[in-house]
Amino acid sequence: MSMKIEVQPLPESARKPKPTDEKALGFGKHFSDRMFIMEYESGQWRNPRIQPYAPLTLSPAAMCLHYAQEIFEGMKAYWTADGRVTLFRPQMNIARMNRSAELLQMPQVDPDLFLEALQQLVRLERDWIPRTEGCSLYIRPTMIATDPFLGVRPSETYIFYIIVGPVGAYYPRGFVPVSIMVSEKYVRAVRGGIGSCKAAANYAASLAGQVEAKKAGFDQVLWLDGVHRKYVEEVGTMNMLFVLDDTVVTAPLDGGTILPGVTRDSVLKLLRDVYKVKVEERPLPIDEVIDGAKTGRLKEAFGSGTAAIITAVSEIGYRGQRHKVGDGGVGRLTQRLYDDLVGIQYGKKPDPFEWVVRVYPE
Repeated sequence: MSMKIEVQPLPESARKPKPTDEKALGFGKHFSDRMFIMEYESGQWRNPRIQPYAPLTLSPAAMCLHYAQEIFEGMKAYWTADGRVTLFRPQMNIARMNRSAELLQMPQVDPDLFLEALQQLVRLERDWIPRTEGCSLYIRPTMIATDPFLGVRPSETYIFYIIVGPVGAYYPRGFVPVSIMVSEKYVRAVRGGIGSCKAAANYAASLAGQVEAKKAGFDQVLWLDGVHRKYVEEVGTMNMLFVLDDTVVTAPLDGGTILPGVTRDSVLKLLRDVYKVKVEERPLPIDEVIDGAKTGRLKEAFGSGTAAIITAVSEIGYRGQRHKVGDGGVGRLTQRLYDDLVGIQYGKKPDPFEWVVRVYPE
């Protein structure tokens, strides 16, 4: 890291009251006093700093507003049981954001500078981290194109910033199973596109299917591949895994249409190396999933993601019918994965892969 991060003073007038009821935090509603920000121009990043949280100033012609040249990440910081502040596998998020930047023709961020910015910001804002297990400090690194230009080309200027804020459980009901509906009308991504990026455009593409699922009485939408409308890909906010007989099956990453989730990777490592469970990363036809639900082969289904960690699936809606997964509750393997990941993140269980990065104390 060649650039030094300036830490600007935080005036008393810029300090916000912190939420007092951690059980009522919700998700994505509260933001801390400070943010990290820097600008890209003339081929390099400039002026990295931690400043008071403030609105951005953009031209109405800024390219991010017109051509969706925008990427982001989602991470969390935790107070552990022994009084440390930690991050969970931040290097994977940093690498993934740089891969997203490459695909969207945006500049890379030096990984060492990125990590140092994360650590400094979280360290300064540690009093915003909830102490209740299940709550955490959500971290949102974002990059946007800022050229004031109407025309389809990569921008030449960018802003990279990080904001943080306290969050509760992603699902207000807590760790209970959710229902998902298969969308055949809409698709999220196709091979050769940007489905593997954490890009704003991907989430815009998911909204119509998500609303359709909600109207039908389901919690989330389950996407099929965009070509054949046959193979399971992912849920709106999670990678999906299915327990068929004694094997966990999940969609492969080689098609470039699903997000390479950090939690997904963590789950697969636990399954293979710790639990010794058979795992297959392969195209999974939706007909095989539905047949498994009817015959009892489908023992469990669950999603994995930073926001919700592990989410059990109780039923799958497909072509107007609801199909129960297992007994409709939280499966044994799903519960074990949730308990172990949460235990590692909060410092209550051993960290066999050294995933946790300490932020405080230094």
